[in-house]
Amino acid sequence: MYAISLQSFSFHPLSSSNPHNKPKKNRPPLFISTNPSHLNVLHLRDLFFSTNLSCHRFPHLDSHGRVEPVDLHKLRTAVLHSSVVVSVFSRGEFCEGEGRDMETSEFGIGELIRRAVPVSESNGRLVGFGRAVSDCGLTASIYDVAVIPSLQGLGIGHMIVKRIIRFLTSGGIYDIAALCSQKERLFFEACGFKEDSLGSTTMMYTQAAPNCVKDDLLVKCSGRMMLLVPPMRKPVVSNEMIPIDEKGF
Repeated sequence: MYAISLQSFSFHPLSSSNPHNKPKKNRPPLFISTNPSHLNVLHLRDLFFSTNLSCHRFPHLDSHGRVEPVDLHKLRTAVLHSSVVVSVFSRGEFCEGEGRDMETSEFGIGELIRRAVPVSESNGRLVGFGRAVSDCGLTASIYDVAVIPSLQGLGIGHMIVKRIIRFLTSGGIYDIAALCSQKERLFFEACGFKEDSLGSTTMMYTQAAPNCVKDDLLVKCSGRMMLLVPPMRKPVVSNEMIPIDEKGF
């Protein structure tokens, strides 16, 4: 018994005799774009929220551990100032229902016909995203790689990173870093990233503790911002005799 996949034009043997063999999960038809005009920041915010991804280093969490939605103005600014933006689209029927498996055993004639229709940014839904910031000469860093939960584990994130790297290396940039959490290390290692041979590490600038004095300046919290408050000026004392030392100074 065989099933044909129009995505790769290859045959996959299916074994129905062994009940413990699960049908292979297939990647749905995708459209990958590096054109920022294809991206809707509202849909990108929804993608980040569905993956519980925050652009803040220290996000606010609700009682269920969900991050707050990303500020649209800041998100739009970040996208506009990114050197590379990769957006991945797929049709809605492959994304409806979190965790729906696209299995080869489900493919019928109607499914094959639907798969033959090309996906585009106009008829597809945003299912994956990634971006990079670069000085366009020497170095670059990859940020915000995300794929909707129902399509994770299909290699889409790997495709996003590979497209970003291809774009950067075509411009002669090979010093590429990835800012990731501990749980994301395995993913980036699978994409070819390793520890820096020079032993360097990422250090994040942090503000001082709330309401502390630093170099005669009072540091106070103001939301996510820290304000440096100058010290109070001492009042000028008038009509007061200033003692003169023995040298007359």
